[in-house]
Amino acid sequence: MFAKDIGIDLGTANVLIFVKGQGIVLNEPSVVAIDSETKKPLAVGLEARDMLGRTPGSVVAIKPMKDGVIADFDITEIMLDHFIKKVNGKNPFARPRILICCPSNITSVEKNAIKEAAERTGAKRVFLEEEPKVAAVGAGLDIAKPSGNMVIDIGGGTTDVAVLSLGGIVTSSSIKVAGNTFDLDIVKYVKNKYKLLIGERTAEDIKITIGNVYPDSKKEKMQVRGRDLVTGLPHTITVASDEIEEALRGSIYTIIHTAKNVLEKTPPELSADIIDKGVVVTGGGALIKGFDQLLSQELKVPVFIAESPLTCVVEGTGILLNNLHLVDK
Repeated sequence: MFAKDIGIDLGTANVLIFVKGQGIVLNEPSVVAIDSETKKPLAVGLEARDMLGRTPGSVVAIKPMKDGVIADFDITEIMLDHFIKKVNGKNPFARPRILICCPSNITSVEKNAIKEAAERTGAKRVFLEEEPKVAAVGAGLDIAKPSGNMVIDIGGGTTDVAVLSLGGIVTSSSIKVAGNTFDLDIVKYVKNKYKLLIGERTAEDIKITIGNVYPDSKKEKMQVRGRDLVTGLPHTITVASDEIEEALRGSIYTIIHTAKNVLEKTPPELSADIIDKGVVVTGGGALIKGFDQLLSQELKVPVFIAESPLTCVVEGTGILLNNLHLVDK
């Protein structure tokens, strides 16, 4: 049995894997639970995520990816090895070719770390490709033509903004403000305003359920449970979507300013194309209500949310696996 080519979206929040001929076969959180005494992995992915913030002293749930790059090399290797074996079976002779995505402005040292981690899981050959390019391909943009396409990919750890033409990136910027930052913004806001301590998972639930960044949108409310910082006891409060808009405002405008800076550096001919075609937003952050309206208002160009923003990058790896000549060696 020969190994099939594999595309991996190695994200800060989730790992998605595409197997050539099968489609997306895995979508699990980038979390590993280890025993802090023996340093042995106890759970990976979904099982480990359920342990976050709920583990006894000897069990630690670790997120090995930070801001789109490897923060803990050994744990990343354990995680990749587990996921690749899960999709590839336990065949010792299966040595797949792997295409992995990385943020657009990571250093060569960080690129080598990602490559090494994949090679040590038994890959025959490892290709690296920049995330905004793969996201654009996955969103259905034809980047091979000599016309400008702009994509904003808001992941868990990084937001990548890029203008592409002729199969390559013309101008780009990558910032460490993304989905995880939004969660922390909500935690901080609730703590400061209500003196209530909530976990990152609760903050994520708030973001998904009532998160809204467009000031004039419909008001929604949600009950939130946490620990009262004054009494130390469990407590329930009600938060509204306009409070979440206030909590996220700073981070959202950081992304908007980054997009403006990329547009300012774009050659005029390509800028003209972007006015016609608009901007495509991918990644989990694209799902925050009102973001497309706010972005369109600020950039003065049409803004579209990709059809399946969460899987754009991994679907892009699937397309590139069939066209490996387009990938930078």
